[in-house]
Amino acid sequence: MPMNEIRVVAFDADDTLWDCQSHFEQVEEHLYQLIAPYCENPKQELFQTESGNMADLGYGCKAFTISIIETALRVGGAHLTAVQLSELLAHSKSLLHLPATPLPGVVDTLRELRAEREDLRMVCFTKGELQDQENKLRRSGLLPFFDDVEITSDKGQKEFLALCEHQQVHPSQLLMVGNSLKSDCAPALAIGAWAIHIPFHVTWQLEHFEAFDHERMFSVERFSDIRKYLL
Repeated sequence: MPMNEIRVVAFDADDTLWDCQSHFEQVEEHLYQLIAPYCENPKQELFQTESGNMADLGYGCKAFTISIIETALRVGGAHLTAVQLSELLAHSKSLLHLPATPLPGVVDTLRELRAEREDLRMVCFTKGELQDQENKLRRSGLLPFFDDVEITSDKGQKEFLALCEHQQVHPSQLLMVGNSLKSDCAPALAIGAWAIHIPFHVTWQLEHFEAFDHERMFSVERFSDIRKYLL
């Protein structure tokens, strides 16, 4: 990898810097238990709702909460009590206060990069709801490691090109680090940037993407493994 060309390293946040999806899956399981008696495939019912809401609501905890309650009402309807719906709503809203505890190796690796690669700009580049993502980043304690933070409603080629423009680099000078092949790796590679994929043990339904190889993408098992490409 011609690391002398890289000028900006962008890091995804959720499920790359801290655990997020496993908390969402706990709420999903709560929903599934409520609506299972009234449908054949609870998971597919939620997927249908989220897919339909994506264009209007985008990503994030608030959009997820709306989809959860909407699915419960659509499928469970009058069978669910006010107490059950209230508990489901409270569980969903609790996601706004995720601890955002950094995953193993994240703090030490970012600290080393900050100390040893002064030539690199480090950016947190993530999609989701602005206030929620800002709050998680502050709670994580990782904010001081980054030169910039960009939070977008989506992460496609357009957003990656805008990131390059904002950071004043050519796409070939950008390296994206993240857990999602769909949102982190594929669009970065499509514009000519580099990518490091760090798989997470759970994946959101709407982020499922067929595995692929690419000459400008590297896969590692742990966050700390990115050091061999950057240090």
